[in-house]
Amino acid sequence: MARTQVSAKDVAELAGVSRAAVSRTFTPGASVSAETRAKVHAAADELGYHVNHLARGLITSNTGIVALIASEIGTPYRSKLLAALTEHLQAAGKVSLLINTDRSDESVSQALRKAIAYRTDAAIVLSGMPDSSLAETCLRNGMRLVLINRDEERRGATQIRLDDEAAGRQAFAALMAAGCTRLAMASSLAGTPSLESRARGFMSAAQDAGQDVILEVSGMTSYQTGLDVGTRLMTRENRPDGVFCSTDLIAFGVMDAARRRFKLDVPKDVCVIGFDDVEEASWESYDLTTFRQPLREIAKAAIESLSHPSDDAPRAVSLKSRLIWRGSIRG
Repeated sequence: MARTQVSAKDVAELAGVSRAAVSRTFTPGASVSAETRAKVHAAADELGYHVNHLARGLITSNTGIVALIASEIGTPYRSKLLAALTEHLQAAGKVSLLINTDRSDESVSQALRKAIAYRTDAAIVLSGMPDSSLAETCLRNGMRLVLINRDEERRGATQIRLDDEAAGRQAFAALMAAGCTRLAMASSLAGTPSLESRARGFMSAAQDAGQDVILEVSGMTSYQTGLDVGTRLMTRENRPDGVFCSTDLIAFGVMDAARRRFKLDVPKDVCVIGFDDVEEASWESYDLTTFRQPLREIAKAAIESLSHPSDDAPRAVSLKSRLIWRGSIRG
């Protein structure tokens, strides 16, 4: 037999109060006596009653649903960012709805249309490759929009960016200070604004210093790409002794190529710097010097922006990453 859904009317009858009193009890800030509140909560607990926030939201045009639009959700950095965002959303009383954009087919658009049908209040577009048309669809349907580490400046949207170019310059300075004379930059073909800014900062700092840099760009943003790129770098006649990698995953591959395939010592023979400071970077097998992204600050800024009055003016939040010194670079 199908279970009958408990209604507010059932709670009111058991508690001996009006239906309006039940509604006020579960409405934040509404006026209700302590005695009535206690009766309603006791009846609700006994019956297993829960407020239908979705139905209430459809009436008030405020469902509390926030769509997280992301790609590469299985990577360590992206999963950490998603964890931080969902934690802050839950603390703010919001409900997260994840749309995975790894597949570039109609299924992504269908998922977004379904989210819009549920009157989703806002969308947070994470760094990566989600198509810019998704952001435009969100705005056209009246959703608040937050863009993380993306170059799109849109009316009414909040843009949260790191100073990746400055980090690239700092990576160059760190390798030079470590005594490296043959430098390389390792990245992927993803072409995201973050990766390109890191590479641009590193390469421009080298150019300013009159220093040549080997640039190796290939494949996905993955460990395998790092392994492949690292293999090519270590077989060059002018093998680099200092490598800046645009992500930690790529750095792990470069380090393993150097140590396992060519029996080189890190950092004695080659220094390596990564970016993101994922958990594995601190493991003893890597002990990777890397830039730590301020994930909690990113999440806090994203959620706070959803409470700002809605207008057409684009907003920008600039945050900085911090270089974490470990054993993959000479001190």
